[in-house]
Amino acid sequence: MELRQLRYLIGIHEAGGVLAASRNLHVAQPALSQSIAALESELGVKLFSRSNKGMLLTDAGKTMLEHARVVLADVDRAKQAVQVAEHAVQGDVVVGLPTTVALVATLPILQEVRLRYPGIRLKIIESHSGFLVEWLRAGRLDISVTFLTDSDASLTQVPLLEERLVVVSAMGQRLPNRGVKLAQLSNFPLLLPSQEHGLRRIIDDACRRADVSLDVMAEIDSLPNIKKAVQAGVARTILSAGAVADEVAAGQLAIAPLHSPHISRRVACTTSMTRPTTPATTALRDVIIEVTRRLLERGTWPGSWIGPEQSSGAR
Repeated sequence: MELRQLRYLIGIHEAGGVLAASRNLHVAQPALSQSIAALESELGVKLFSRSNKGMLLTDAGKTMLEHARVVLADVDRAKQAVQVAEHAVQGDVVVGLPTTVALVATLPILQEVRLRYPGIRLKIIESHSGFLVEWLRAGRLDISVTFLTDSDASLTQVPLLEERLVVVSAMGQRLPNRGVKLAQLSNFPLLLPSQEHGLRRIIDDACRRADVSLDVMAEIDSLPNIKKAVQAGVARTILSAGAVADEVAAGQLAIAPLHSPHISRRVACTTSMTRPTTPATTALRDVIIEVTRRLLERGTWPGSWIGPEQSSGAR
């Protein structure tokens, strides 16, 4: 198996056929066909099926495509790791951010990377924390902000901060300043993300331990739409204070502490133990640690610092 065969596999899939891929890859059509045929012969499976819609991946082809992308990404990482000069960290880094974290941290991370490491090119993927962890393990992400989990030998997690969750309501439905007891959550309808979401799992686990049943009016996997619905008075929700800081400051939403007991989550900077780490990934890890602490100190990201006293790249 050769790297060019993996590139041809991806090229044919993206182009939808050998002829178009030949033009895109600047490789003769017969050479492309022969290369894929040789790969299929080596693997003992068909990777493509032909139809009036072009060349479509078989199930085996879809599996091979995912592995091909990871292999080629690892090759690029290896090149960057050995070619980078000590004074000029550079390369591509794919970073994952949970949606609630992305609201607070995306812009500061981008600004800090542009200022300190102009040779680093970021690709930021925003999704549920559970998906981000799986993508880290699969090699689709180089680094991610996640919510701290129990010991996982496949991950390296650097704790950053602990944030308490709050009840969010419309201004016309303001809750007592002293807060809401966990048992009182069953008294009003809630809008929450689906159970694939890390935030939902934390809420459900806490309520299960306290024997509290929630009235989940609807599951919405879109933070902006949850906030819009709450602002319209449809129901309340549970979020971190940082996720609604702008709306609270603008007088659009109100928050109240959740207590007896409170629900908190711990945020971590996470990489995979099984994937290679480049200088660019290490530099980005330090940036994430520093930016998080700075946001915490400024009150932009409410919480308690549980991270390292000082990252290796601190100025």
